[in-house]
Amino acid sequence: MMQWNLNELRPKKLRTRLTLWYMGVLTLVLLVYLAVVYIFQYGLLTSQIYHDEVQDVETVEGLLRFDSQGELVLDQSYHSHPQSHLLADRLMEVRDFTGTVLYRTDTLHGMTLGKVTQTEDEGDSSFNERTVRLADGTRVLVISHRHPVQGRMLLIRLGYSLSPLMSRMRNFLFALILALPLALVCAGFAGYTIVRKSLAPLDAMASRAEQITAYELSGRLEVENRQDELGRVAVVFNSLLERLERSFTQLQRFTADAAHELRTPLSSIRVVGESALRGDQSAALYRETIGSMLEETLRLNQTVEGLLLISRAEAGEIRLELTSFSVHDLIGDLLSILDVLLEENELIVKEHTLEPSRMMVLADRTFLRTCLLNVLHNAAKFSPLGGTITISYAHVEKHSRPFLRVSILDEGVGLSPDHREKVFERFFRVRDSSLPVGDGAGLGLAIARLAIEANSGAIYFDPTEAQGALCQIEIPV
Repeated sequence: MMQWNLNELRPKKLRTRLTLWYMGVLTLVLLVYLAVVYIFQYGLLTSQIYHDEVQDVETVEGLLRFDSQGELVLDQSYHSHPQSHLLADRLMEVRDFTGTVLYRTDTLHGMTLGKVTQTEDEGDSSFNERTVRLADGTRVLVISHRHPVQGRMLLIRLGYSLSPLMSRMRNFLFALILALPLALVCAGFAGYTIVRKSLAPLDAMASRAEQITAYELSGRLEVENRQDELGRVAVVFNSLLERLERSFTQLQRFTADAAHELRTPLSSIRVVGESALRGDQSAALYRETIGSMLEETLRLNQTVEGLLLISRAEAGEIRLELTSFSVHDLIGDLLSILDVLLEENELIVKEHTLEPSRMMVLADRTFLRTCLLNVLHNAAKFSPLGGTITISYAHVEKHSRPFLRVSILDEGVGLSPDHREKVFERFFRVRDSSLPVGDGAGLGLAIARLAIEANSGAIYFDPTEAQGALCQIEIPV
């Protein structure tokens, strides 16, 4: 037995589905519209018939009289009345309230327009309207009204056959049904054309997107109108491509720099090891060789740990342990660690402190220690011999939130405007002959930024400082 898969029957193209949806909704709307038009037309025609019959009843009421023999007849002036030709096709019946038929037109062929008893109030105060079916099955619209003739109260019934009306309504309905498919075909063609034209920019974007590969991310989609939905899609897609291009570029540079930084200590270890294996060496030389290998291994280990920390921070795998502590005490501990470097360069550290209670912050001590240690180490490394490192504190407010700003100023050559932001990139090192050659991997400030941003703080180099480099670190209190 064959089973139908509805997904296979579903049109594949969006423009076809939209056109079918459009035609389906339009069909429903047209059917409702045709039903309303049909009902309105029927009501309009029956209302017109009702008003015509009321006029005919009023005309008949003025022409009825009893002759000398007591029979109800129409006045001789009936045949000369302007409405007489309209009354010729009417079905008329006049009764008294004993049920006796006093007058009936030949068009009824002896059939009755309904029964009446003394208890009925048919036609009592107004013109009653009702639909009855004659003995031969003909549906008739009957208007009833009570009217006194020569002092005798009579019930006048005037009927109009609904057969012409129903025939007219059938023809009207047939015309509507014939017009419906033609209207749907025209509307479907117009809808398909509109949908195809509306989706043309989407086809162009798809064709252009197919040409963009991982090796060529500089391509962008053309934006015809930024205000409509397709234009917004193009803008968002271009923004995505821009972020992807930037990420790919950073990844390529990161991979190349990481390979270079890891290759250098590995090559040094290999060279030192191969040299030690050439012939017999003294114990002192072996110790020196092993010391060199350990030094390179330590440098390699620091680089790998820095990369691991950056990777964990970017993956959101770092869990902070927020505590309240004094930044002044933390910096004092870090200066003790850097004491040897400070003495070698004959550096002087000046610290402008605040009240102890105003130097308390709420942060992860380990991460903040990493940040401050890297910044202080850079300041000591790039300061001239006998220079001064100035550390100051101040309270600031940003976005209605208080921060403690730690400013670390050295007396080195400073940073150019182009380098103030790039120094926070991984493996970036300033190539300047006036600067001392660093032995790091270029990860210190990148790790410092990750550490301070993990604590909802900020780190940057002040662009207004002309002498030396002024690093500003803002920590929430």
